[in-house]
Amino acid sequence: MSVYVGIDVHRKRSQVAVVTEDGKVQLNKNTVNGAEPVLRLIGDLPPGTPVAFEAAFGWSWLAELLEGYGFEAHLVHPLRCKAIASARLKNDKVDAAILAQLLRADLLPEAWIAPPAVRQLRALLRHRAGLVRLRTQQQNRIHAVVADFGYDRSGSYLSGPGRGWLAGLELPAVSRELVTDALAVIDGLVPLIERIDGELRQHAKADPRVKVLTELPGVGQFTALVMLAEIGDITRFPSARKLASWAGLTPTVRGSDLHVRHGHISKQGSAWLRWVMNQAAQTAKRSPEFAATYSGIAKRRGKKIATIAISRKLLTRAWHLLSEMQAAGADEPPRRS
Repeated sequence: MSVYVGIDVHRKRSQVAVVTEDGKVQLNKNTVNGAEPVLRLIGDLPPGTPVAFEAAFGWSWLAELLEGYGFEAHLVHPLRCKAIASARLKNDKVDAAILAQLLRADLLPEAWIAPPAVRQLRALLRHRAGLVRLRTQQQNRIHAVVADFGYDRSGSYLSGPGRGWLAGLELPAVSRELVTDALAVIDGLVPLIERIDGELRQHAKADPRVKVLTELPGVGQFTALVMLAEIGDITRFPSARKLASWAGLTPTVRGSDLHVRHGHISKQGSAWLRWVMNQAAQTAKRSPEFAATYSGIAKRRGKKIATIAISRKLLTRAWHLLSEMQAAGADEPPRRS
């Protein structure tokens, strides 16, 4: 008899439910996280047994464990699952059982489980973005400290002349300490960011898709790598519209009877992909390819909506390029007319 497993994953413990083919709960137990405790509950189940779990904090270890032992892992989309199976009584036992029941009924709203290599690339890219944001935060702090005393300069604060200018300012002891510490943090981040950039350059050289994506205006190597890491397998998206929707770049729709209202973009899906597309659009909107489109939309709808429109157009172009590469073979870039 086939069984279905639902696991409600938490930081330290997880709830494991096993449901039979006819919907009866065979097992529903709480256990500490780890390979041995989880396998103690489900290790005797046959290979290929489907197991559902939500995309909660720290789910990667469970996905690797299940796939490594031959189980059929299903990552659940939390928001959509909540919309399908909201319950008045909510606890870990109920949640785990609901996951198993949805899996049994083939009603599970699934999310894609990225391969380990893709997850590692995502982690590296996000780590670099975090370090760059920290560096920017420290730069802004220096600007704020010196502005409190009426100082400002048009050039960079971090260049040789800029640092000499900072050193010559008359600042109170604590303010001077803040500036010195911020500069030390910035200097400490430089070798870390440079090391990661070297690793990312190697990733970019090894992936022919990066070269194709960087032909798009506003898309550099870092942006191309983020796009590839977040999108993953392009065949997941049957159309460019589906990809744009997954990136949260399509408007929300509220309809009732004959009335339909289109709202702001949904902002669901990958926030990282949406971020890099918006960054690329800031440059692309000034390029010959998109300048006229941007200008026309900006006049009618405003600059923010126009920039979002360019982001979506860039992503649509990217979908076509990646789909053509997939169809032609990854080693041959698509021909451009």
